[in-house]
Amino acid sequence: MTSTNRSDFLAFGRPSFTDQEIDAVARVMRTGWVGMGEETIAFERELAEYVGAPYVVSVNSCTSALFLSLMAANIRPGDEVICPSLTWCSTANAALYLGARAVLCDVDPATLSVTPETIAPHITPRTKAVMVVHMGGLAVDVAALRAAIPSHIAIVEDAAHAIGATYPDGSPVGSSGNLTCFSFYANKNLSTGEGGAIALFDPEAAERLRSLRQHGLSADAWKRFTHRHSILTPKVAELGYKMNYTDLQAAIGRVQLRRLPDMAARRMALVEQYVDALAGVEPRLQFQRNVTHDGHARHLLVVTLPTRSMEMSRNEVFAALRRRNIGVAIHYQPLHTMPVYQAGSRPVLPNTDALADRILTLPISASMFSTDVEYVAEQLIEVLAHGQAARVAS
Repeated sequence: MTSTNRSDFLAFGRPSFTDQEIDAVARVMRTGWVGMGEETIAFERELAEYVGAPYVVSVNSCTSALFLSLMAANIRPGDEVICPSLTWCSTANAALYLGARAVLCDVDPATLSVTPETIAPHITPRTKAVMVVHMGGLAVDVAALRAAIPSHIAIVEDAAHAIGATYPDGSPVGSSGNLTCFSFYANKNLSTGEGGAIALFDPEAAERLRSLRQHGLSADAWKRFTHRHSILTPKVAELGYKMNYTDLQAAIGRVQLRRLPDMAARRMALVEQYVDALAGVEPRLQFQRNVTHDGHARHLLVVTLPTRSMEMSRNEVFAALRRRNIGVAIHYQPLHTMPVYQAGSRPVLPNTDALADRILTLPISASMFSTDVEYVAEQLIEVLAHGQAARVAS
């Protein structure tokens, strides 16, 4: 064990960029067209093939993807949308933006995700959609969920963590036929700095989403630019938004997509190293289920601390590791504990409440080194040992 702190801060997640991404951006810049154009179209086509969906519509963020997906599912004011409390705020916000009610549900403590059993108690005649979060990169069994809920209830998949993940049947996340939303934010497995996309199967819905992302116009700037033999005057058929992607981002995304298998293999190696290094820790840490299985995208490495057997709280462990320049994080503070999501009495979500002050996210990214994992594991073991010593002394 070492007590020497590293001099630089190890972020919990950071992108893995190479000269390939830099060259791709430079190539697009030299064309003079950096907005949404043929590079974006190529990225959408390649991403659709990768995730197993006939259509992909890129947008400026996963939040926009979730919002537009609920629009495509015809969510209206007064409707109810079920989503887990253990998620980032954008999942629930997408429903609130449309005047719907976000109904927060519990999660399974081993997967950290929803199940048919955690959703069932919240279904009412007003339920119009269920938002499934593939937490950390572990895919929910959406086929089982589809079989368990009424057919008129739409399923929207928040796959912000799950590019490259597979469902229990081995098919890629995005191939379910549901509206599936991806994120390309700075720390994601496939990063373009910012951005998102919707994978779907309905051609009419795809065309509507392409219009909605660009003010509701019937023709975007690229179509107008390339339509050179006659005047193309776009019309606004529906109130839309400014949520389009850009060719600069798409250039990065196309390279990242080609590199994704190698980056996924790197994440797997790092997680396996973590699991081995922390296997003998007492009291025992609980990793998310299937974190070393091929189908897990390993965007996040969430552990549940055995705080009932420790003298230290999760927040004290968090602070101790941060002092050692380790960028641990918390995913997430449950939404049902926040005032903006409390419509009436606070829901009783026993699993989420039990997890709330025990979960901790360890650093994981394809840009990390084995020595980074070694340092994190050593420091975590040392911090927990101090806590155990304090417990025995007391």
